[in-house]
Amino acid sequence: MATASMEDYLERIYQLIEEKGYARVSDIADTLEVHPSSVTKMVQKLDKSGYLVYEKYRGLVLTAKGNKIGKRLVYRHELLEDFLHIIGVDENYIYRDVEGIEHHLSWDAIDRIGDLVQYFHEDERRLKALQEHHKTPE
Repeated sequence: MATASMEDYLERIYQLIEEKGYARVSDIADTLEVHPSSVTKMVQKLDKSGYLVYEKYRGLVLTAKGNKIGKRLVYRHELLEDFLHIIGVDENYIYRDVEGIEHHLSWDAIDRIGDLVQYFHEDERRLKALQEHHKTPE
């Protein structure tokens, strides 16, 4: 079972590989705002746990397990951003709020949030009605 920190690294590694085709320790360190030595330690831990294969000075590759989890973590993050946007959370807070809650929700809760997001996207009138409700003074 991946820890919250391991999930953050897997999510970011997956995104970097999707964007650039590779993920280097320096890129991971820059985007997560941590020291390269911290990245190296975590990458070694992820390697030992079977999420990726790491060769010093050669780079890293996600295993099938790491790729599957990375993809699911990115989905969770994007879904929660979408959900917070739908319910009217200020854009300036969405990323920080998602980072604060994403590791504390069960996958069952994520699936239910996904159902709700889908419900609003299936009919734009629902979304507009919710947005109007936000504008209504109490």
